[in-house]
Amino acid sequence: MRRVLRLLNRFGMARAIALVLLVDLLLLRIWDPLPIEALRLRTFDLYQLIAPRVASQRPVVIVDIDEASLKALGQWPWPRTIVADLVTRATQMGALVIAFDVVFAEPDRSSPAEAVDSFRGLDDETRAKLKALPSNDTIFAAAIARSRVILGQTALAQPSAPPEGDPLPQTGVGVKGPVAEPGLVTFPGLLRNLPELEFAAAGRGLFTIRPERDGIVRRVPIVMRAEGTIVPSLTLEMLRVVSGSPAILLRTDEAGMQGVALRGFEVPTDGHGQQWVHFGPHDKSRFVSAKDVLEGRVDAERFRGRLVLVGTSAVGLLDLKTTPTEPAMPGVEVHAQLLESMLARTVLNSPSYATLAELAIAALVGIAIIALAPVLGAWALFWVGGIMAALLVAVSWYYFAQRNLLIDFTFPLIASSLIYLTLVFTNYLRAHSERRQIRSAFDQYLSPVLVEQLAKFPEKLVLGGEERVMTVLFSDVRGFTTISEVYKDDPQGLTTLMNRLLTPLTNAIVDCKGTIDKYIGDAIMAFWNAPLDDPAQEANACEAALRMLEAIERLNAERRAEAEAAGQKFLPMKVGIGINTGPCVVGNMGSDLHFNYSVLGDAVNLASRLESQTKSYGVAILIGSRTAAAVRNLFTVLELDLLQVKGKTEPERIYTVVGRKDDRKGSEFAALADLNAAMLEHYRGRDWQKCLETILRCRELGREAGLEEFYNVYVERVRRLIEAPPEPGWDGVWVAERK
Repeated sequence: MRRVLRLLNRFGMARAIALVLLVDLLLLRIWDPLPIEALRLRTFDLYQLIAPRVASQRPVVIVDIDEASLKALGQWPWPRTIVADLVTRATQMGALVIAFDVVFAEPDRSSPAEAVDSFRGLDDETRAKLKALPSNDTIFAAAIARSRVILGQTALAQPSAPPEGDPLPQTGVGVKGPVAEPGLVTFPGLLRNLPELEFAAAGRGLFTIRPERDGIVRRVPIVMRAEGTIVPSLTLEMLRVVSGSPAILLRTDEAGMQGVALRGFEVPTDGHGQQWVHFGPHDKSRFVSAKDVLEGRVDAERFRGRLVLVGTSAVGLLDLKTTPTEPAMPGVEVHAQLLESMLARTVLNSPSYATLAELAIAALVGIAIIALAPVLGAWALFWVGGIMAALLVAVSWYYFAQRNLLIDFTFPLIASSLIYLTLVFTNYLRAHSERRQIRSAFDQYLSPVLVEQLAKFPEKLVLGGEERVMTVLFSDVRGFTTISEVYKDDPQGLTTLMNRLLTPLTNAIVDCKGTIDKYIGDAIMAFWNAPLDDPAQEANACEAALRMLEAIERLNAERRAEAEAAGQKFLPMKVGIGINTGPCVVGNMGSDLHFNYSVLGDAVNLASRLESQTKSYGVAILIGSRTAAAVRNLFTVLELDLLQVKGKTEPERIYTVVGRKDDRKGSEFAALADLNAAMLEHYRGRDWQKCLETILRCRELGREAGLEEFYNVYVERVRRLIEAPPEPGWDGVWVAERK
């Protein structure tokens, strides 16, 4: 016993020192000073040097403003007419999209009206003719409008003056996840192109590349915040335009950004919206001289069906970057390589849990060494440590080579090595007590993701929210219980059906700039005007509702064909949608331990009630009066009733959306509005006979719009009122008996 006590006392101080060292190392990794970061980044650089990305395809072509082009066409900037010819040539050769890694922020000084004042000896008539010619910028804008062109913008380190005149177009952005305001790379200012060019372009994106602290480009922000607005990068905007996505969706988790989604495409990012580039070596075959394009000496097959980047490799234009694989690579090629890796699904990713994984591995290995030290001798512990080190390197390389994930092994290796050396030279501490202390320290210093995010952005992660006027949408599947009974022996099939249902409905909401609040079984709750302002929130919500119905029709057509092919009974799916606009509170709701970005308010409750009342009225969409007032010029809206929903004392004038005013369905049923208004006037005036006559006429006109069941409801209601007339003072309000 005494020998055991002596042994414990002998190793006590060594274990205490090892514990303090482990805690200090974990804190050092959380702080992440430059030497620690540099070692990690250099390791990732070494990986790319050992196994650079091999480009199996060439989806991107770079039109290079090279030295030969500058020699033939003059110094940059060229007249915009030449750039317009470049766009026209690339478009004629079949380019999918053309993006500029340059910005056209100032008017072209070589335009006739600008340059004429520098000419001497011109007569007044010639001078007047030159001034009457269209500017080079107008010609360039016309060429842009005839093509799919993405104009480049650049971020500024200083605040910039807001553009004069009408607001310039910008890409719509939606956010899905618990963090509504992710910690993006932020710049105070934004240098845009001429408004004439911006309005003509199919998209706009930032080509800003921010090197690491050692001057090497490893990550490129694909979503940034500039001048207070979330803006996409040049490469992301190219993919958005090609994919036909009206907006981009930012996916977030508690650590910040998780990725960016487009239609049928998703790109992972780090917590700040940056994409790690998997670089390959510099490849001249990506480049085509701008001079050769203008002179028609390039085979059209080089451009057909490809993404085109216009940039420069000329040394004098100072657009050379240092990358892990090249000491000097043209900046435009960085964008090209990023596009290639995105399209080939070979982008690198440092997931949000990478830091936690490194901390956990370091802590676990350190604990293992401390635990084994009293049991094993120094040499045995040395060999165990060597095996652990080799395993760390192998796992890290495997995730890079096979999964394109960047998991650092250097910090766990250094931490475990230092702990091993400490134990060797200072002996060991008692096993049982020190394991408890290490676990305690681990719990104390290795914070959960939410706590880490709170430390970085405390103003974003607090309970409560802000007041806003918002539009809220609830949708629910009608008769889902009956449908689910078919799958009672096939729960996996029901899950697949739910995914087939919720995916297009979600896309319809996100494409219309909505934010998904939550899924409640087969129901969806969404809202507009948060976290980003949406001045057309009511119209976007109604457009989303119509698109959801169209998506359900397509899904039912697919399921009908599948059921017929399988000889099974087909049960169509229908949805009810309730939309309402009003004052709400939006923000982080929940408890001190767990909360979500959500919305609360009376307007939310009414939207939910309207959704449930779609069954009673036999329509797919019910909207509140405030929503209807905002969209009646864009959609064919019919008033249905004065409804007092359960739980409320004030009635709400409710409406349904028949269709868009500019499509066939909306225009054909616009005439129904007057007849429907007359029907309601007779109803509220107790002229039951005229009301019935008008209902029958409305039913004929509204049959194709799916309003037949609604008018049948009124027929039954009027007949009951004829049998049991309402009391004097009746104001036409219908009181709902259920939610």
